[in-house]
Amino acid sequence: MYAIVEIQGQQFKAEEGKKLFVHHIKDVEAGKTVEFDKVLLVDADGAVKVGAPTVEGAKVVVEVVNPLVKGEKVIVFKMKRRKDSRKKNGHREQFTQVEVKQVIA
Repeated sequence: MYAIVEIQGQQFKAEEGKKLFVHHIKDVEAGKTVEFDKVLLVDADGAVKVGAPTVEGAKVVVEVVNPLVKGEKVIVFKMKRRKDSRKKNGHREQFTQVEVKQVIA
């Protein structure tokens, strides 16, 4: 059984026991459970329910494993040739690691 769930504006395939890296969720602690009710699709052993826009009564329960994980460094480099103009910038995305505990349909 799996579900397609929308978390922080992104869609994820959620199966029990699967670990996901989602955009940083504020005000959560490690070990706490969070419920997401924007379930777009549920597949229960071949029986597929597609929501319009969401499936009623369905939700995904996750447990926060690590509330703040920094992603890989991303370098942004802009250069215009023969103009002596260069601009170097970069950032690291912040994620929250969660583990799917239960898919309720």
